[in-house]
Amino acid sequence: MSRLDTKLAKIRSGKYAKGDFIIADAKDGDMSNPIPGTGPIRNADGSVARFRTRAEFLDQMTQIVRQDLLDIMLTSASNLEALNEAKVYAGSAVKPAFRANDTTDIWGARGSSYGKSASRPFRTVDLAQVSKAKLTDLGLYSITFVNDVEADLRSLEAFKAFRADAAANGIKYFLEVFNPNIDAKVAPADLGSFVNDNVARCLSGVLKADRPQFLKYPYNGPKALEELVAFDPGLVVGVLGGGAGTTRDTFELLYQAEKYGARVALFGRKINLAESQLDIVRFMREVADGRLKPLEAVRAYHAELKSKKLPSVRSLEDDSKVTEAVLQQAASG
Repeated sequence: MSRLDTKLAKIRSGKYAKGDFIIADAKDGDMSNPIPGTGPIRNADGSVARFRTRAEFLDQMTQIVRQDLLDIMLTSASNLEALNEAKVYAGSAVKPAFRANDTTDIWGARGSSYGKSASRPFRTVDLAQVSKAKLTDLGLYSITFVNDVEADLRSLEAFKAFRADAAANGIKYFLEVFNPNIDAKVAPADLGSFVNDNVARCLSGVLKADRPQFLKYPYNGPKALEELVAFDPGLVVGVLGGGAGTTRDTFELLYQAEKYGARVALFGRKINLAESQLDIVRFMREVADGRLKPLEAVRAYHAELKSKKLPSVRSLEDDSKVTEAVLQQAASG
């Protein structure tokens, strides 16, 4: 079994312990805003000089896989194919995964406004091709509920079709559920409940054979996370990273997610926009495993940047602040 399989087995059996927390790098940004999604190459003052080329993006993924601290590397199917051809995963305990759909709400071409319309289902990738090429047996499927019966019905019908396609091609999946990408006429206080109920409802008619390996969903605060974790112990719940935020936001989200019952974190921009991706991953592992508190990890990260003479985007003082509202109320000391 892969390291991911071993950890999932422990979590499902109720034997979770520090060290079993699952961390994934979501390097699938090229399925959203392809060129900026590769991440920045920075000037000496920390400003953005340009974006990585595809070759540089693949090289960054290769370095992180070989660092061997993550459990999952999520990429586009085309980049997974390139990594496999380069034998990056040979002998690795890191599980490769691919984004299996690209709904319209994640389309982020510069100058576009696709994300302002209700999410519509779409899939670029051909599951049969992925299976035939033996790239991996794990994909990510995302869905966004917007409180509109026609839009949500289309999304659920597409999800049903995907499950059948995945089963026919030997593909397992994990499910990503976003907060609404438009004004869904849901009161802010009810957002967590709205997402929780839609997650539970969309899986209530799905038998074990077709259920997701785990869930990736937004952190809407301790109360919402604890409610979903308690509702169905058989569902392994994970959080998505959202925006880049400060380095403290990165470690704080990881800390709070684990504290309130999540067992997986899948961070994209929080890793991809970091000044040193290998170091941010290293300290994420320290926080997830309980060896460092968030503020300690920020200080240690900045010490690494200084020792390596890497420019920091923010000062240590600014980078130590919790700026994401959902994290502020329960921020660690």
